[in-house]
Formats: sequence, C-alpha cells, structure tokens
Amino acid sequence: MRARRQAAALVWLGAGLLAAAAAAPAPAPPSRQTANVILITTDGLRGQEVFTGAEERLIAKESGVTEPDALRREFWRETPEARREALLPFLWTVVAREGQLYGNAARGSWARVTNGHNFSYPGYNELLSGAADSRIDSNDKRPNPNVTVLEWLNGREAYRGRVAAFCSWDVFPFIINRERSGVLVNAGWDPVADRGRSDLAMLNRLLTDTTPAADGVRHDSFTFAAALEHLRAEKPRVLYLGLGETDDWAHAGRYDRYLESAHRFDRFVGELWQELQRTEGYRGRTSLVITTDHGRGTGPEDWKSHGEKIPASQNIWIAVLGPDTPASGERTNVDPVTQSQVAPTVAALLGEAYRAPGPGAAAPIAGALKEPR
Repeated sequence: MRARRQAAALVWLGAGLLAAAAAAPAPAPPSRQTANVILITTDGLRGQEVFTGAEERLIAKESGVTEPDALRREFWRETPEARREALLPFLWTVVAREGQLYGNAARGSWARVTNGHNFSYPGYNELLSGAADSRIDSNDKRPNPNVTVLEWLNGREAYRGRVAAFCSWDVFPFIINRERSGVLVNAGWDPVADRGRSDLAMLNRLLTDTTPAADGVRHDSFTFAAALEHLRAEKPRVLYLGLGETDDWAHAGRYDRYLESAHRFDRFVGELWQELQRTEGYRGRTSLVITTDHGRGTGPEDWKSHGEKIPASQNIWIAVLGPDTPASGERTNVDPVTQSQVAPTVAALLGEAYRAPGPGAAAPIAGALKEPR
C-alpha cells in the first residue's frame, strides 16, 4: 500500500512539473485600469437563491428551519427581484448595476461547470487553473499538478510576493499547491500572522478555542477577518477569498443557516468593496470576480446535495465588477460562460494573458472586459 501511494505521489509530482513548464507566459495584451483583482467564492451557493431569492417551499421545518415565520419575515418577498435583493443586497444593488452577472438561465444566460464532477476540488481546480482535469476526481488532500492563475501571477515579477489566499476549507493549501507555488495560503485552522498585534493574537485564540461546524472548515467570519487584515497590512495585488459555510449548512439540511450564510457572504463582499474604495491604490483600480465552485440540486431533498448524479449542480453563476468591466448588469441572451473562464478573466483584468496548457483551456469572458485603453 505504501509503495502504491509513493508511486502515485511521484506521478502527481511529475505531472505538476510538466504543467509548470507548459504554463509559460504568453504575450500580454495592452494595459488596463485594473491594477488589483480580488477573487471571491462561496461554496455551493445555488443560482436559484442568487437569481430568485429564498425558495418558499424550503422555508419549512422539514428543511431544517427552526423558525419559519422569522425566516420568512427576513427573506421572503412577493417577487423574485425583491427576494434576491433582500438576500443578497450588495450583489443586486451594486454588482448587478455597476458590473455584470452571468448564470440566469431563465433569461438566456448560462454559466456551467465543465469538469463533470460538480463538487469542490474539481471545481476549484477548474476555476483557478482555467481547465477541467480528469485526474482530479476526489476531495483528497493531494497537491494539485496544475498551475493555478494565482501561482502563475506569483511567478511574475510585478506580482511576486503580492498574491495571497485566505480560505475556510483546509484543502486549499493542496488545491493551490502552497509548497510549489509559493503563494501565501491561510486556510482551515491555520493561525494568522499576528505581527505582535493583540487583536490578531485574539483571533488566533478564538480559532483555537472554537469548535468547527464541519470537518476541515473554519467559520467564514474568521477567514474574512484574516483576509481583511492582510489586505490592510500587506496590500496584495491579487487576493483570493474562499468562503464555505453556504455548502456546510446545505449539506446539514439547514435552509435557514444556508440563507443566513449567503446573506453574510454578501455583507462581507460589500464591506470589502467599501474598504477598497477608502484605500489609495485600490480605489478605482480594483476588480472583483465573484463565483461558486458548483451548484446544487432542486427539490426538498436534492437542494442539500450536488455531484455527478445531480445534473442541476453543474449550473453556477459568475459576477464581475470593476473599472474594466462594462456596466451591463444581469446578462440576458448571451453566449454561455464556463467555470474554466474564471482564471483567464482574472488575468485579463490585470492586462495579463494566462491560458492553461493542454486541451480544454478556456479564454476570458469577452463581454466582461472593456476594450483596453
């Protein structure tokens, strides 16, 4: 057994070296206004809630809701437009008006996973590396053989040491391949660098003393606090914020907690955007890309799950906001977009030309990019 594991590890290592060699920089397009990009994901948040808000039949005790009347008062409204804005106010009052939002199939906009697995590690690999990979078929903690856009940017002089990832799930050090990439990855129950500050030391104490809601995942509030402090102190040019509680509470069958986590995610994104607008060097020069790793099923049971056997979980959503994105709002009747387009779009916003090596490599989302000046 040990010999087989060692052989498998050598295969993954060799593949990683080949991928790194293949991901050579391509000629960069003309420069853009964007100097910094923040990529944000929330795990397994369905398009149903994003585009139509809370689902009425799930606001019930049968869906794990302890106080249906209270949840209804908070999130139920008479129209889909009012419901989605009540649940995700920043997404709908800022991003969908000043930026773009893809994935509402009812309006002729499809956004889909292409890896066929419709769960987390394959999804995060696809959106971070720009192509699906059949070798990644589990959530096992194996170093990613593919070079993500984070690693690729960190290898370029203009971004070296200024790329960071703060994530709730403890598999992200493997997905981003922390050891090979050199990217700062703080995930799971990793302590944050406190730099002698008492408030960050207290954050680490709370991390140590808090019982996780799910195995291998810390609370999103800790992840957001750590990422925000890193942004303020280190001024990264590329920051990835990976939140996870939407998926955790959905798997637990708690529709109330799922909605509350989605609402909190939206608040975190709004607070981050406000911080960027207050900060010299970020204001007017930063783009956001916001998405999810997979969708979920429909109905009273399948909403809790996702995967190959639940076709609806291939459907996702992607939002882009920033100085180089036309204010086209919720996109309608447009060409389908894919999860694999996220990585090249992140790079293209910075005026960089990233493309995954090998078959299936995606191009940036063309409509999300203005013509460079």
